Amino acid sequence: MTYVIAQPCVDVKDKACVDECPVDCIYEGERAMYIQTEECVDCGACEPVCPVEAIYYEEDLPQQWSEYHRANVEFFSELGSPGGASKVGPIHKDHPLIATLPLQVHGAE
Repeated sequence: MTYVIAQPCVDVKDKACVDECPVDCIYEGERAMYIQTEECVDCGACEPVCPVEAIYYEEDLPQQWSEYHRANVEFFSELGSPGGASKVGPIHKDHPLIATLPLQVHGAE
């Protein structure tokens, strides 16, 4: 099991989770952050610092965002396990699930 970043992160990318991750397994896509499941040690440090509550333990992922587990895994299908997000930097793509979403406007009233 691992942690998953779901829809509330899309177009937010606060990155507080990145600062808390002790193994540097949270990578930045164009519109969202992604957790590399092979590098994640399931410590849970990222979950409580997410200001939009987008990070869930895989078993606790709400049903409406269940596709985000697959998106997080498939995001790394070509990239593999690079061994640290900081050395890779931003990745200029997203999983199709996220790339095809309409722009998410957060904080609009």
